[in-house]
Amino acid sequence: MFTGIAQGLCTVEELQDQVSLRRITLNLGSLAKNLSLGASVAVNGTCLTVTGVDGDNVSFDVIRESLETTNLGDLKVGSRVNVERSIKFGEEVGGHVLSGHISDVVRVAHIEDGENERNICFSVPQRWMKYLLHKGFVALDGASLTVANIDLEAATVTVSLIPETIKRTTLGTVTEGARVNLEVDSQTQAVVDTVERLMESPDWQKRIDRTGH
Repeated sequence: MFTGIAQGLCTVEELQDQVSLRRITLNLGSLAKNLSLGASVAVNGTCLTVTGVDGDNVSFDVIRESLETTNLGDLKVGSRVNVERSIKFGEEVGGHVLSGHISDVVRVAHIEDGENERNICFSVPQRWMKYLLHKGFVALDGASLTVANIDLEAATVTVSLIPETIKRTTLGTVTEGARVNLEVDSQTQAVVDTVERLMESPDWQKRIDRTGH
């Protein structure tokens, strides 16, 4: 599990294509300290397993499905990624609880840069819009953010970045048209899906017909 607070903006050192997977090696710097094989690390919000540690360089084996369903397949040597080590019980949760399981990849539709702020509008597949709420949580490239604006008709969501987020995450340099990993809030999704199933059940419909509410 993760909190959506990026601990480092790290560089891709090496990419090795192997049968059915790609090995991605990152320079994690101090984040590599005491990191063990098999540990979970979020890279652009995607939960990956550590498969190699060599000093500050840490490797992850990413299967084809993950390469195709996240923006990790777009990485090149020299690319920068958001990195967060898994949360320890008892630690402060500064963002919101994330699983590291990416819902979808969304595109940057529009960016407005201003003094001490950056507003980024994303085009979101319609199927995810019901889980996104004004002032609700969303994770983009693993960064926990608050939804600043939502347009259900246009299927877009906008977030506003403060200087610290601009400096510490990939979203500070992302450009229009770029692909970004989206994870919707799991609690919101659970509530919405449960209510939908309840409303669609024959027994619930009969109750509504009898009582009128």
